[in-house]
Amino acid sequence: MTGEKIRSLRRDHKPSKEEEGDLLEPGDEEAAAALGGTFTGGRIGTGGSGKGGKACHKIFSNHHHRLQLKAAPASSNPPGAPALPAPRLLHKSSVTTTSQSPAALAGTHPIAVVADGGSCAAHYPVHECVFKGDVRRLSSLIRTHNIGQKDNHGNTPLHLAVMLGNKECAHLLLAHNAPVKVKNAQGWSPLAEAISYGDRQMITALLRKLKQQSRESVEEKRPRLLKALKELGDFYLELHWDFQSWVPLLSRILPSDACKIYKQGINIRLDTTLIDFTDMKCQRGDLSFIFNGDAAPSESFVVLDNEQKVYQRIHHEESEMETEEEVDILMSSDIYSATLSTKSISFTRAQTGWLFREDKTERVGNFLADFYLVNGLVLESRKRREHLSEEDILRNKAIMESLSKGGNIMEQNFEPVRRQSLTPPPQNTITWEEYISAENGKAPHLGRELVCKESKKTFKATIAMSQEFPLGIESLLNVLEVIAPFKHFNKLREFVQMKLPPGFPVKLDIPVFPTITATVTFQEFRYDEFDGSIFTIPDDYKEDPSRFPDL
Repeated sequence: MTGEKIRSLRRDHKPSKEEEGDLLEPGDEEAAAALGGTFTGGRIGTGGSGKGGKACHKIFSNHHHRLQLKAAPASSNPPGAPALPAPRLLHKSSVTTTSQSPAALAGTHPIAVVADGGSCAAHYPVHECVFKGDVRRLSSLIRTHNIGQKDNHGNTPLHLAVMLGNKECAHLLLAHNAPVKVKNAQGWSPLAEAISYGDRQMITALLRKLKQQSRESVEEKRPRLLKALKELGDFYLELHWDFQSWVPLLSRILPSDACKIYKQGINIRLDTTLIDFTDMKCQRGDLSFIFNGDAAPSESFVVLDNEQKVYQRIHHEESEMETEEEVDILMSSDIYSATLSTKSISFTRAQTGWLFREDKTERVGNFLADFYLVNGLVLESRKRREHLSEEDILRNKAIMESLSKGGNIMEQNFEPVRRQSLTPPPQNTITWEEYISAENGKAPHLGRELVCKESKKTFKATIAMSQEFPLGIESLLNVLEVIAPFKHFNKLREFVQMKLPPGFPVKLDIPVFPTITATVTFQEFRYDEFDGSIFTIPDDYKEDPSRFPDL
């Protein structure tokens, strides 16, 4: 999903338990210059308004990816290393999860949940009638079965309906709130498959439903999140971001940022000088984001431009034109899947000294910390483009090359062309029995013939854990849940949910995009009280609804 920048604060969420290990999430941006992919070039500075400008902000986002952490089995450390807990994902709390209730997955009707398991066709009656295009039977089963259930290939009924072009089934499932965010065994969501199939009406319907479900998920979590914030003491937190890349020419133009976070009651303020850098231009300014937990959801977020002395409320509703432009972008861009696999992850103590080696322990800010090497992280990326024409590919490549050399996406004068639906792929000839009896996770391909490139890159990282840091990881997660409009903060939130060594991660390396990593340092923390005025809009600030075009 594209062009959502700050607005994605209200709907950029962690996948549900059912989606653990999923890959892409619309709303996240990819600086994928080295991969030849597409990403959002959102700008918070001057310019960029209007249809062409907004399209430029969105042009290279397509089906954005969350670098998701897969659950890892127990792994042993190298000989001589101290024993550490087996790395695994922590169970997600009610505050940090977006898993939908069964009622949400299957509509408003009661559910007779059918257990996953085995490859027996009888386990998947909803999948079967979707596969066979039996709308009448589907309308009956949909009232008593879990329509969010995955089959042995990880596909939900909505996946199958989209891949097979069964529009009636797909719309019926969407009408009963079938989950759109869920990914199959290959890491693709129904929206990704819809982009591949190329039916504009279906892509639009899925995009709208995805946004609706994201908003509902935010509101469902809101009471629990506010309760957690209220129970947390008031504090000041300062952290520093330093971005690096292994892509030539890219590292020298990547920014750094010092963020200041103030928390009082159920209010949070974030001061920052960096909003976005995915168009390869460092967007600087003096901005503040204010979250007011007492305000109505539509008024709880405000962004202040402290230089211009204007403010804008963050809304999550999009106009019809914005949605149509976003569909144009999706249909003309690569579909990405990126996951950070932790299957083989292990932590070993970092060593220091030449002749006499010893465990590395030193201060990070005011906190004494033990340093660890993070081993076994693998970044797996996949890129699909079977839905693109040769002209699309050449145009995207030219713009990406310009950006990688320090160009500006706004200089490309890109105006999106209204995309028409593609010619449907050949009629499916695979039977239901052939599909469901195939080896788990290796289903026969349905839909348009796949054009996919895959790559893997080992990610080496260091993490410093301190027992002296006053804040707990769970409390940090609650704060990060609020300030997730910044994609890099969301990546931090996901990373620290791993089973880490003892202590608090006061310094760590995390992958932000496939080509970009960030070193995050928690430099200062103190419990404190603040003047309540810092959480309000100053009297001399004027409202400017168009100050930030992407909001």
